[in-house]
Amino acid sequence: MTLTLDGVAKRVGAEQHLHPLSLELQPGSFNVLLGRTLAGKTTLMRLMAGLDAPNAGRVLENGKDVTGKSVRHRDVAMVYQQFINYPAMTVYENIASPLRRQGKDNAEIDAKVRRTAAMLRIEPYLARLPAELSGGQQQRCAIARALVKGAGLLLLDEPLVNLDYKLREELRAELRDIFADGRTTVVYATTEPQEALILGGNVTVLHEGRMLQTGPTGDVFHAPVSLDCAEVFSDPPMNVVDAILTNDRVALSDGTSLPLSAHDRNLPAGPCKVGIRANHLTVLRRNERLVPIKGRVELSEISGSETFIHLRHGGTTLIAREDGVHSHPIGSEIQVYADPDRIFVFSTAGRLVAAPNWRRGALRNIA
Repeated sequence: MTLTLDGVAKRVGAEQHLHPLSLELQPGSFNVLLGRTLAGKTTLMRLMAGLDAPNAGRVLENGKDVTGKSVRHRDVAMVYQQFINYPAMTVYENIASPLRRQGKDNAEIDAKVRRTAAMLRIEPYLARLPAELSGGQQQRCAIARALVKGAGLLLLDEPLVNLDYKLREELRAELRDIFADGRTTVVYATTEPQEALILGGNVTVLHEGRMLQTGPTGDVFHAPVSLDCAEVFSDPPMNVVDAILTNDRVALSDGTSLPLSAHDRNLPAGPCKVGIRANHLTVLRRNERLVPIKGRVELSEISGSETFIHLRHGGTTLIAREDGVHSHPIGSEIQVYADPDRIFVFSTAGRLVAAPNWRRGALRNIA
């Protein structure tokens, strides 16, 4: 299915939940909606599904205007954060329910239910009730019921958020394989930049009800068009410091000087903002080109096999990533290293000026 949103907007009372935006999803594509809580992801999905009607703009399915048509008259299926299964029905009957409503014969229902259950590795549990399943198995049942419907558009609203880490990793990997055949246009909402990168496909970045940027996921990550987009698509948030740009280098507010790389050359001199992701601000000096930045430790945060060091640098808090588990006393002096080849340059207004590996024209940007 081709899904086209033409200037859609949504207001509830005095609150603008979604500002006017236009977006086209190609048939069989995998599309991620990335944004923080209250960014407008669920609101946008409800407009796509026909659960709500926009206050302005149109929704088109394969070029046909379906604005205002209810979900019952749309070729769509949706999976929510919470497992929504019929508790009195077996897993088999839960998955079969959309096919029975479509009037399919028993042989076709049985074949589709078993094929879909096998795909999601829940075939051994078809005779069980949902309450007898683990959380991950219950969510697989909900996804299977949506998949078996064969809808042209499948909406997944943070479907893994309530699962434990291991289950999320397993299902995330499986989802990519399930939709690899390109028969269904998929929209997947998430708050997590890492999840968007793992899932790939295309991404649309939302912030406070506005669409900031859309395009292939890798392109948007490597060249966010604005500081807002960079902060949404970085975890931890991108480090941003005020700086002065000259012909061959950029000077930070404390006097630290970073030589300009090829992607930064020939930029207009003057004030700017420099962005550095945490994984490009390291404790170890791996080569002589890295530039030292001094600071004082505010927090040492261990996350799995990594340590994130929050340090005070002038009037700004920076976050550096260190491989492994380490302890840095609060208040201690520390020196980290920035890679000039990996910095982003933004205008004082927050628009992208230059980025590492920026392929000009490769992005569909939102001005």
